Amino acid sequence: MIKRNERILGMAQLSMFTAIIVILAFTPMIGYIPLGITRVTIIHIPVILGSILLGPKKGAFLGFVFGLTSLIMNTLNPTATSFVFTPFGTIGSTQGNFSSLLICFIPRILVGIIPFWVNYFFEKRRWNKYIGYGFSTILGSMTNTILVMNMIYLFFSDSYAAATNKNVSILYDAILYVISFNGVLEAVVAALIVTPIAAALIVALKRKK
Repeated sequence: MIKRNERILGMAQLSMFTAIIVILAFTPMIGYIPLGITRVTIIHIPVILGSILLGPKKGAFLGFVFGLTSLIMNTLNPTATSFVFTPFGTIGSTQGNFSSLLICFIPRILVGIIPFWVNYFFEKRRWNKYIGYGFSTILGSMTNTILVMNMIYLFFSDSYAAATNKNVSILYDAILYVISFNGVLEAVVAALIVTPIAAALIVALKRKK
């Protein structure tokens, strides 16, 4: 009976996080925030939180849902750079392909796995839990930014440079800027949000058990 109740609770928690991701993704100007030719997102935040609270398997599922919403959004409501996230996106003569699916899903799935193991590392050493949650969130967020931007450069450097009106010779400099400025800022903001929420929810879950 106890195991059955734990399974039901786990499925309810997973469903709740999935619903949050979907709501964020398809509520205009919230989950995917348009910035001219591209979008920024806050959807990695519930994925990271779910990874810390629910474990790497459920975290990976939440990351998959994150990737799926990105695929749908970039297919149905494309920007000039949507082709890097969907095989159905096209700009000029450039169309997305199988590599677009890799960019869309692999980094997002890892966002749901890495935070759990980073936090597990801190827990095993009995270090301050807030530091653990913070580092878990920062590394999870940076995983998404670093992998997405580098995979774009690997698979679509010429097309992405053309879509963003940049010379391909300096494209990687622009990518490094995105990683070091936008990516770090995004990660710090996520850490400030996730850390207190994770601490409060874990206490609540322990009391519930």
